[in-house]
Amino acid sequence: MSKRDYYEVLGVAKNASDDEIKKAYRKKAIQFHPDKNPGNKEAEEKFKEAAEAYEVLSDAQKRQRYDQFGHAGMGGAAGGGTQWSGNMDDIFSHFGDIFGGHFGGFGGFGGFGGGGNSPRYNRGADLRVKVHLNLQEIANGVEKKIKVNKYVACSHCGGSGAADPSSVSTCSTCHGSGHVTRVQQTILGAMQTQSVCPSCNGDGKTITKKCPHCNGEGIVRQDEVISINIPAGVGEGMQLSVSGKGNAARRGGVTGDLLVLIEEEQHPELIRDENDLVYNLLLPVTVAILGGTVEVPTVDGRVKVKVDAGTQPGKVLRLRGKGLPNVNRYGHGDLLVHIGVYIPEHLTKDEQKLIEKLNESPNVKPNGSASKSFFQNFRRMFE
Repeated sequence: MSKRDYYEVLGVAKNASDDEIKKAYRKKAIQFHPDKNPGNKEAEEKFKEAAEAYEVLSDAQKRQRYDQFGHAGMGGAAGGGTQWSGNMDDIFSHFGDIFGGHFGGFGGFGGFGGGGNSPRYNRGADLRVKVHLNLQEIANGVEKKIKVNKYVACSHCGGSGAADPSSVSTCSTCHGSGHVTRVQQTILGAMQTQSVCPSCNGDGKTITKKCPHCNGEGIVRQDEVISINIPAGVGEGMQLSVSGKGNAARRGGVTGDLLVLIEEEQHPELIRDENDLVYNLLLPVTVAILGGTVEVPTVDGRVKVKVDAGTQPGKVLRLRGKGLPNVNRYGHGDLLVHIGVYIPEHLTKDEQKLIEKLNESPNVKPNGSASKSFFQNFRRMFE
């Protein structure tokens, strides 16, 4: 079953503001909340669907990628569609922005999914790098190794931030939950809200003796060489995501992602038009008249192409499958060879006499069909 458009899910226009998206999600969350629809699987799925849509549209970077590529642009390097694996705990984490504080549930039920006693997990920041690719690398795919300076887990404390295991204890304020809870009466009933524990900053643990190498943070800066497998067919401005290769999180949290922005180097002879390649071939006038064999470039080397006698300027030769692969689907683009004819600007006297003699022949003068063909080709250039 294909996914619905995220804007359609929330019932907003594609140019909706952040506030409009937030209000629309709040409305959907209240409408389909499991506590208001007990045992209703359809409502639960719509609740999750709205959360997935909000997760993408509330993030400026994800929203830009979705607007450009749709669902196909949300699934990592292969672009195979959004792979959203959020659970109910993930959904309720959105409600801090929507309802104020960490949302705990309607009617005093304390939330859905039992995530209220878990400590908050830190997440490392994403890293962004640019990778330059030439046309051959884009056509065939490539593995790139890049060196990045990033936060990694401290090797001395294993990322815990403590000098030794005995220096870590459960937070006495939140008893390891990472948050403090309060219940407030609202028009919707008793609403349970949570906020980050002020004593442990949401970790659920306190450190009595810090690791001297990372000063209790659990992370240090270090250079790391990362291998990136870039699929064939990527294009300028496309962004790939390498999971878990970003900055490490403080005190054993979840590592961020490495975001790879593709920058395409211009080929000296070939022009890219989506998955097609274009080459402008300038023929000597003699070859255009008599025909012959010429060489044209491709991403994998030069190939020979036969030119028919009497080839007209503006004609396009199509070499099927000689373009670029489609990054999301099977198949290749084509190589389009646009024919132009070189007219010499300077002639010797002998050459001029040959042309003048040739000009006396009726076969070198344009007839009606030739003129019509020329203007048809000319018009196609502007379509």
